[in-house]
Amino acid sequence: MKKTKVMTKAERRRTDDIIARYRVRPGKKFRLSRVNPADTAGVSLESKEAKDMLRRGVGLLADLQGKLYAQDHWGVLIVLQAMDAAGKDGTIKHVMSGINPQGVQVNSFKSPSSEELDHDFLWRSMKVVPERGRIGIFNRSYYEEVLVVRVHPEFLLGQKLPPRLVTKRIWDERYEDINAFERYLSRNGILVLKFFLCVSKGEQKRRFLERLDMPDKNWKFSMADAKERGFWDDYMTAYEDAIEATSTEWAPWHVVPADNKWFTRIVVALTIIRALEGLDLQYPRVGKAKRKELAEVRKALT
Repeated sequence: MKKTKVMTKAERRRTDDIIARYRVRPGKKFRLSRVNPADTAGVSLESKEAKDMLRRGVGLLADLQGKLYAQDHWGVLIVLQAMDAAGKDGTIKHVMSGINPQGVQVNSFKSPSSEELDHDFLWRSMKVVPERGRIGIFNRSYYEEVLVVRVHPEFLLGQKLPPRLVTKRIWDERYEDINAFERYLSRNGILVLKFFLCVSKGEQKRRFLERLDMPDKNWKFSMADAKERGFWDDYMTAYEDAIEATSTEWAPWHVVPADNKWFTRIVVALTIIRALEGLDLQYPRVGKAKRKELAEVRKALT
């Protein structure tokens, strides 16, 4: 297998600067108004830097995922949240393009089923947390319970909660439950990486119109998508509060500019790569008995 070249010190510094630019510091005030959805951290798509990041990022991630799978100690949960048309599907497709499909599992969370509504709000997510050695991707997640349900509180009625538990503190209580859940995962060897793909309202409109104009993208659009634009400000408030309350040392949020899809993919890929590098992943060492066995296999094959 061809060995993937690791980052140089200069590349690591540059990468860490970019990641830090979009990482939400735990315990600090967070406002989406401070985020420029068109920001590219001074990187140009036509530059050698961008091309190298895009090309090598896929190879580096594939190499690290192979070690993650073989070592079988850590699991990785990647949470992707965004408004419609922000590029979640494309990010998954491009960032994970070089990874062995056996080591990745993607779960998309739609409206809860009747069975799911008979359980607590984290139940359906707990069932599909990735096992050790694998990368799990949540395309939307349990965060919908403090986003879309908050914007549309009538959805709470369908969750069959005892009325006395639906108080003014329900969102704060859910933030607390989410933080506890993610801390539990981190204490059990599941690395949690969370990304909010921050697209502007204007760029979302352009992408919606593009979907209408291109027959092969018509399937991705519905009237419900357009109607949700009417709640844009409510969603921004819900995202601000949720991100501020749940960006922790063990599961930080990264708010990634999403008006330029190529840059979104670079930031997500680099963040995952540097997080995996921090796990000190190694292929398992072969002991004396195993080496002896392999020698006998070689002898039998000659």
